[in-house]
Parts: sequence; structure tokens; C-alpha cells
Amino acid sequence: MSYTRMTARNRAEDHRASTPLELFFDLCFVVAIAQAGARLVHALAEGHPGAGVTGYFLVFFGVWWAWMNFTWFASAYDCDDVPYRIATLVQIAGVLVYAAGVGRAFDGNDWRVAVIGYLIMRVALTAQWLRAAAGESGAARTAALTYAAGLVLCQAGWVALLFAPEGWRRWLFLVLVVCELLVPVVAERGHQTPWHAHHIAERYGLFTIIVLGETIAASTVAVKSAIDEHEALGELLPLAAGGLLIVFAAWWIYFAVPMHERLISNRVAIPWGYGHLLIFASGAAIGAGIEVAVEHAVGKAHISQLAANASVTVPTALFLIMVWLLHSRHFKRGPAQQLILPLSAAAVLACTWSGTYAVLYAGLVATATVAVGVTLSERPAAHHPTPPAVGARR
Repeated sequence: MSYTRMTARNRAEDHRASTPLELFFDLCFVVAIAQAGARLVHALAEGHPGAGVTGYFLVFFGVWWAWMNFTWFASAYDCDDVPYRIATLVQIAGVLVYAAGVGRAFDGNDWRVAVIGYLIMRVALTAQWLRAAAGESGAARTAALTYAAGLVLCQAGWVALLFAPEGWRRWLFLVLVVCELLVPVVAERGHQTPWHAHHIAERYGLFTIIVLGETIAASTVAVKSAIDEHEALGELLPLAAGGLLIVFAAWWIYFAVPMHERLISNRVAIPWGYGHLLIFASGAAIGAGIEVAVEHAVGKAHISQLAANASVTVPTALFLIMVWLLHSRHFKRGPAQQLILPLSAAAVLACTWSGTYAVLYAGLVATATVAVGVTLSERPAAHHPTPPAVGARR
């Protein structure tokens, strides 16, 4: 295992699963997600939703994109030798540096520490792509070299961003985001890297679990702190119950369909992979919203009841509609099944205007969504043969 020639993995490989190194890499992102969520809580509780949501998505993009870069490369070229592990360790160090800079980027639009973190990650990942290119030939080699060149050029742009006038930075940030998103599209035009559909679906599922787990952790800490300081158990029990129902329903709904069956090409996989930015960000924001609702319940948040409710219902509705858009609609049969999640998202939003029990009502709506979905999915199966896989119909 000391050193092997890095070559493409077999896309038809059986029983491909996430490695312990990949799982460890994912866990290191918990720090960055927690930092972004904490800043969002503060902004929402102080009545600055516009600045809070904008800052949250900017820093969360950095979290998600760093994870994306590693995940898709590993799916295609993970050889698990000593150089590969060392390169992954360097990327982990970069993630932790980025997490340390989240507060500065969010609060003061100061991206210096965050960019340094990305620079560390990019040095290792560029070396990985160059190593992959050395083991390939033809179109596969060209694709790997294009990835490496794209990483270098984009990173040069992020460094240049630090020297731009402060008022321009967020606009230039958006330009660089577009450039980053274009790198895979350009690199894979002539050759699709051999990512593994089942492995990619599992990796995204595991990161969804991490995001929802962080939501549970943040919500639990918020409720515990409120009880210790204010002993407001009666006000907090509905919030805790509703939050738990929302998160459990979110998990159930996300994993209700075998998404790997549909990941048959880049044409499907790239929009699916990019769309997960909103799934991951909204999933983590649910926890931040519950924290805001808890702070409002004990009188620490300087916002209205409606705003406190919206901090939970809006990300919950966004999560539901994005899961339907990227996942569920491709596996639903008939209008009744297709309408479940869109109607549920609308009902969750309507709970915003239901007063102090809004989070509990939203949790009950999410629970009902699961119950109805399970009932409708099982009913046709008793009378009709199982439909062919989506990939087979295309």
C-alpha cells in the first residue's frame, strides 16, 4: 500500500462503499457547518435576515464545494496508498483552516483565512489530479489536466479577490463561484471521469446525515441551555418535539428512493450534484432556525413570533421541495404521489402564521407527509408489478 500507480476505478465495481478515510474527511466538515450555523443564528435573532442568509450561503458554498471536489475525485481515483492518504490529510487541514475563517468571512467580509484554507486544500487536490493524469492517456489524461488547470486558475482568482476593494468582493465572489462550477463541465466535455453511481449516492446520503446530525446537536444544545438558564420547559417542549419530527421526516424523505439508479451520466449527475447545495444548506439551516425559535421563546431574540417561526419553516420547506425536485419526482407514479412533497412544503410554510406552536405543527405536517407517502407507495405495489428502473426507461 506504500505507493501504487493511480488509475481510474471501475465504474461497474460491485459493493463499492465509502471508505473510513472518506468518513473521517466528512466529519471534519462538522466544524465548518457549525460555525456557519452559529453565525446564521446570531444574524436571524438580531433581526438581520437578509445579511444573515446571504452570508450563510456564501460561507456554506465554500464548505460544500470543498467537499464536492474531494468526493467526486475520490469516487473516480481513490487508490488508498500512502501519498493519497497524505494528500487527503492536507485537504483536511485546509478544511479546518477554512472553518477557522468562517466567522471573519461572515461578519466582516474578510476572506483571508478562508482563502488560505482553500489554498491548502487546492495544493493537495491539484497534485492528485496531476497524479491521475500521469496514470492516464488520451481523453482521460486531458480531462485530468483540465481539472488541475481549472483549480489553479480559480484559486488564483480567490487570492486576487483579497486585494479587490471591499465593496466589490461579494460581486467578484459570485463571478468566481460561476467559474468554479464551470470547471467540471468543461473538464468532462470530452471524457466522463469514472465516478461510481452507487458510491456517489452513498456519499451524498452520508453528508446529508452529517448535516441533519449537526441540526440535532445544535438544537439539543440550544434547548438544554434555555432550560438551564430560564427553566422554560413548557415553552420549549413543543419546539423540541416539532424539531425532532422535522429532522426525522427529512431523513426519511431523503432516503425514500434509490437515487443511484438514476445517476447514469454527467447530464443527470452534474445538476443533481450541484442542486444538493440547497439540500445541504437548508438541512443545516433547520437547526439554526430551531435555535432562533428557542431564543425567541425565552426572550433572547429581538424578532417577532412570525420571524422566529419562519426561521424554521422556510428552510424546512426548501429542503422538501429540493428533495422532490432532485430525487422523488423521478420515482413517483401518478399525480397523488407527485403532489405530496410540493403540497407538504406549502403546508409547512403556512404553519409560519400559526403562532407559538408553528414548529410543532410543521413537525406534524412533515410526519403526515411521511405517512401519506408510505401509504401511497405501498398501495400500487400490491396491485401492479414493480416498474423498471428509471435508468432503464431513459
